[in-house]
Amino acid sequence: MAGISTHVLDTSVGRPAEGVQVVLEQLDGEGWTEVGSGATDSDGRLANLLAAERVRARTYQLRFDTASYFASRGIECFYPEIAIRFRVTDTGAHHHVPLLVSPFGYSTYRGS
Repeated sequence: MAGISTHVLDTSVGRPAEGVQVVLEQLDGEGWTEVGSGATDSDGRLANLLAAERVRARTYQLRFDTASYFASRGIECFYPEIAIRFRVTDTGAHHHVPLLVSPFGYSTYRGS
């Protein structure tokens, strides 16, 4: 499966982060253009942000609305939005970008 997907895990509770709003943007000559969006499912996944046939070799950015996610749980967070930029060079490959998040920190990596 090619394309771009993400998965959000809330490390403060050791569970998937359901309902996180995510926007996928691509960098072009005019700046950032939204190419996908949605909310994570009950498993913390957003599998179809950008279909394989629409992926181009360029820089993309995932923006995660962590302020709303934590506010819905009555928790204040330090990072209200997390933006992760990454470069696609192999358009035939699947690009999965997981996010591990807590109210005061986050990490990411290229997943599979």
